[in-house]
Amino acid sequence: TLLSSLGLGTTLTFASSHWLLAWMGLEINTLAIIPLMAQHHHPRAVEATTKYFLTQATAAAMILFASTTNAWITGVWDMNNVSNPVASTMIIAALALKIGLAPMHFWMPEVLQGLDLLTGLVLSTWQKLAPLALIIQTAQAIDPLLLTALGLMSTLIGGWGGLNQTQLRKILAYSSIAHMGWMIIVLQYAPQLTLLALLTYIFMTSAAFLTLKASSATKIGTLATVWSKSPILTTTTALVLLSLGGLPPLTGFVPKWLILQELAEQSLPLVATVMALAALLSLYFYLRLCYAMTLTISPNTTTSTTPWRVQTTQASFPLALATVMALGLLPMT
Repeated sequence: TLLSSLGLGTTLTFASSHWLLAWMGLEINTLAIIPLMAQHHHPRAVEATTKYFLTQATAAAMILFASTTNAWITGVWDMNNVSNPVASTMIIAALALKIGLAPMHFWMPEVLQGLDLLTGLVLSTWQKLAPLALIIQTAQAIDPLLLTALGLMSTLIGGWGGLNQTQLRKILAYSSIAHMGWMIIVLQYAPQLTLLALLTYIFMTSAAFLTLKASSATKIGTLATVWSKSPILTTTTALVLLSLGGLPPLTGFVPKWLILQELAEQSLPLVATVMALAALLSLYFYLRLCYAMTLTISPNTTTSTTPWRVQTTQASFPLALATVMALGLLPMT
């Protein structure tokens, strides 16, 4: 029931051109993921669920308020017609809060850290789809400077925030914030590149989360001992992390390359430079994970306690598919 409601909410938002229907889809979506987040009854999970619920409810209320204001002033509930600047600014603020764009990102690492890895995967991929669809539809009515500022701040904060983390889920949360920034920065010039970036991000994040789930790792220290259990998975994981960092010849390079090219063509060299430098910040913490996984192999002594290895019951096909997609899509360009 919950999973179908989760799908239904997002689909409803996709299909709507009326603000009330879009808001309803977002609400159904939020209410469906709440029990999934709290299903383990761990205090940390309950805390994360509460934080998530509060942020999402706030954002939904803001969307409702902004669209009502717009309808009140213009007389239309249509999405493509947000002509009132106050309403459009409030809508982008609420949607940014929903997907965790900086400076509305503070809930994201906290919430993701409290969750199970699979629920975390749903939160970082599927839950981004509906708000992003709304952002893409209303992008033309939003102040370009605001969008650029959101994108730049998100990539910078997503890079800086992840530097000092040891928890893998928090690192992935900051990586998610940075990738969202890349999507938003190019939105007003080439929305199709936003969709491309979203698609590659979903593949890479799925591969990362499913790998962590297979080796049940939640801290960097645990990664150092994975190689003895599954050497081939360790190799592919290192490549997936480099793909997330955006290195050629892996999939992660595709959106970065095309987005920087588009920004340069729109004569925004400074923005493009800052984005490229922000990508370096992100690359640093992916390299730290790679180092811990593949460059600290024995006879070095590991500083962490070796975790108890249990046989995983996870299906290997989704992991294999996501990994292949995260490594091999560069020729697509």
